[in-house]
Amino acid sequence: MKRTFYRQFVVGLLTLVMAFSLLPGIGAVKAEDVLSINGDAAILVEAETGKVLYSKDADKVLGIASMTKIMTEYLLLEAIEEGKVTWDQEYAVSEYVWKVSQDTALSNVPLRRDGTYNIKELYEAMSIYSANGATIAIAETIAGSETNFVKMMNEKAEELGLKDYKFVNSSGLNNRDLKGTIPAGNPDEENVMSARATAKLASALINEYPEILETTSIPEKVFREGTDDRIEMENWNWMLPDLVYGYEGVDGLKTGTTDFAGYCFTGTALRDGTRYITVVMNAKDDDGSASYKSRFDETKKMLDYGFANFSEEEILPAGYTVKGTESLPVVKGKEDQVNIETAEAISLIVKNGEAENYKPVLVIDEDKLNEDGQLTAPVKKGDKIGELTLEGADGDMDFLSEAGQSTITVDVIAAEDVEKANWFVLSMRGVGGFFSDIWGSVSSTVKGWF
Repeated sequence: MKRTFYRQFVVGLLTLVMAFSLLPGIGAVKAEDVLSINGDAAILVEAETGKVLYSKDADKVLGIASMTKIMTEYLLLEAIEEGKVTWDQEYAVSEYVWKVSQDTALSNVPLRRDGTYNIKELYEAMSIYSANGATIAIAETIAGSETNFVKMMNEKAEELGLKDYKFVNSSGLNNRDLKGTIPAGNPDEENVMSARATAKLASALINEYPEILETTSIPEKVFREGTDDRIEMENWNWMLPDLVYGYEGVDGLKTGTTDFAGYCFTGTALRDGTRYITVVMNAKDDDGSASYKSRFDETKKMLDYGFANFSEEEILPAGYTVKGTESLPVVKGKEDQVNIETAEAISLIVKNGEAENYKPVLVIDEDKLNEDGQLTAPVKKGDKIGELTLEGADGDMDFLSEAGQSTITVDVIAAEDVEKANWFVLSMRGVGGFFSDIWGSVSSTVKGWF
């Protein structure tokens, strides 16, 4: 009796354990964090394609502080490109900008209330020294007011396909630090984004306006050289090669710090033709405390991982054919089939030694085929027949955008011409087919006699 009860108890216990293990979030094993990044979120991407090589809580919406200025830089460079603003354009300081710029507890170059400043020097103060008053001045120049500029920021974020974001001011400060002015949102609100969205914005800025790196890579610059307002601006990005935590190849992009966001950094580095973008949010030291250095330590982990473990490789050459599908049948042609191949090679940033883990997936355009799965002549060399894409061993690869995803897809084309057969040949084939069918029927009948 006791043994039966004990057996029933054990079975019941095991059933309960198994049931709990099936519940969402219970008993699930999280993917191993290969870098053990100390921060609330982080991401590492290859800049050209946006392929994600590492992520930690990359879709979590968090404070971004002065990483906000990446969007302000984007909108300024776009306005410059479109001729709406010029570098030598003069800005007359507003009361609002003057008040913010005088707060030396914030990152600032103090601006004179009765002064005028050209856009180039305000831009350099923003990008090198994270000057908040200068940033608002740029916003007012572009949009007339910071409130209008914030609308532009949110609209551009949507246009760029970002997700998980909200902009309430141009600088990244908490609204309570804006001296009574609330451009958008609540009085105690800050800008928020995910690490993924921040990386995507940084990628758009670097790829569309690479000249940004000429400024963000400047380690030190004097604001208003030769005047009483002279200020030495040291870049807050201390990972620039000439600064205290110098890292080979780093040339941008933007730090950020507020009580709400913690220590954040969007970094980028170029070595041997490969550029990586990193984002770390609310970075911490190994002991869990926060420090200015922590964001650079965690960024270094990601960049070291990228440069040491990944490289670009040609996965499939141009002219590649999928085994078993080297050709397609053709009707009404001088030949009854046509060879097909890829129009271009596919190259990809892959982890060293893992190039063979990617497999080709061929998709033929069904609209090009008849109901019997045949092409109809004439077929011209180079005609698109379908597409071939790469698939990772673990399924779909992670890219920041569809544009990146498209880099692993190439056209599959006809490798040669197949001319349409003339009416006589087609007629003879029809006659041949007719007698072939008759012979087949006779043959089957004769076989049935025996």
